Amino acid sequence: MSSTGVQQHLELKNVPQGLASLYSGNVRAVIGRGLLATRSSNWLVMMSGFFEPVLYLLSMGVGLGALVGSVPGPDGQPISYAAFIAPALLATSAMNGAVYDSTWNVFFKMNFAKLYQGMLYTSLGPLDVALGEIFLALLRGLMYATGFTAVLGIMGLLGSPSALLMVPASVFIAFGFASFGMGITSFMKTFQQMDWINFVMLPMFLFSATFYPLTVYPEPIQWFIQAMPLWHGVELLRELSVGAYSPAMLGHIAYYVVMIVLGLVLTTTRLRKLFLR
Repeated sequence: MSSTGVQQHLELKNVPQGLASLYSGNVRAVIGRGLLATRSSNWLVMMSGFFEPVLYLLSMGVGLGALVGSVPGPDGQPISYAAFIAPALLATSAMNGAVYDSTWNVFFKMNFAKLYQGMLYTSLGPLDVALGEIFLALLRGLMYATGFTAVLGIMGLLGSPSALLMVPASVFIAFGFASFGMGITSFMKTFQQMDWINFVMLPMFLFSATFYPLTVYPEPIQWFIQAMPLWHGVELLRELSVGAYSPAMLGHIAYYVVMIVLGLVLTTTRLRKLFLR
């Protein structure tokens, strides 16, 4: 037996019996294949996602910010409008990168390339495929978050040393969206159905207190906004950006923990139902 085969055998010995049909311990094969595909064809698309929040920041934060002036920050202290929207744009960037990788890419691989069907005919399980694809989405989110946070540092928009925690927090946000995105895409069969993803994401971007404080909305609308996942990500990053820790931060984290767990269960269940009949 080769060294790779021995390693996989040892990994499988540690997998609980109930998970044996779902997980083979070979997530790295899915990740390796994805990295090779990205390097050969998708790198330009990935780079374009970095510039979108930067352009929003320059046009809205710097341009419109000159007219708006300062606004109350998460701790009640006044901050510039650019510093107010910057964490929201970072959260949105994490969402967009994760959703693109876990929806449109997955849709093509599932319905046209038949990639997952081929993978699941091997020793790979649906949980291997789900974790591998989600990891690729998180890697993209990490790249966007690191680059955008560096831009914020250069522009002097990081109000506290804890602002550096926005990078891992953004990956955490991306994890939540990627987990659910892949599962939801498994129900999509046509490009017209995929348009519903943009139909949901655009209002969530505009109305998650991204550009305006939550208090400007009527109270019934506030409750609706606070139920959306992006709002929790925006508020979490805003608090980290100025070092304003509060009990509400635990609520934001718990929201994404639940979202990640439910998303993984949904994705694994759907892949198994579709390809392991």
